[in-house]
Amino acid sequence: MKMSKNRKKANADLDRMKEYSLGDAVKMVKELKFTKFDESVDLAMNLGVDPRHADQNIRVSTSLPYGTGKNVKVLVVTQGPKEKEAEDAGADYVGKSYLEKIKAGWDDVDKIIATPDMMPELGKLGKVLGPKGLMPNPKSGTVTMDVSSAVKELKAGKIELRVEKTGIIHTQCGKSSFEENALIENIKTIYDTIMKAKPASVKGTYLKKISVSSTMGPGIKVDQGTIR
Repeated sequence: MKMSKNRKKANADLDRMKEYSLGDAVKMVKELKFTKFDESVDLAMNLGVDPRHADQNIRVSTSLPYGTGKNVKVLVVTQGPKEKEAEDAGADYVGKSYLEKIKAGWDDVDKIIATPDMMPELGKLGKVLGPKGLMPNPKSGTVTMDVSSAVKELKAGKIELRVEKTGIIHTQCGKSSFEENALIENIKTIYDTIMKAKPASVKGTYLKKISVSSTMGPGIKVDQGTIR
């Protein structure tokens, strides 16, 4: 009941029809927080794309200037000298032995990096890794021989932006404990990355709506003109 009352109060303080400036929206996300834990701050972007068309199935990566605030668990599937390179770079799990664990249901990992020679084996696990968003991909920089750089980038806050079937991109842009300026700069970085990824075949409005929210808080619409 207490959560319900807090949620009602948060909704009462918010004009759901209004588009707020980016600065005001971020400020409200922090002010409307009513939980004791450090919530994630999430961004939702509604795009005017049709993911069924290959050129409109947007999948890009970017590094957030202030990171996500999340401790990213990284698995590197490789063998030989690259194993030590991965360990030295800070990977949480290393080695092809984890393929058997994944088959058995293990999934205590946020990102998987693989060297190209391991992809035939990982491809066999596509039905398991694909739905969870864990399958390595060259476009996201997770299929690479430069294991060290890939691990460090993910640990530092590199994120993947991938459009869903509904044309929406959901991503974390920080934590509610972040300073307002850090959240603003992270959001601007995500916005710029998505705008640069606009397919030439898209007609009409490309970015329809954008909103920001905390894990338990309401979605707050953002005026795009204040992001540019």
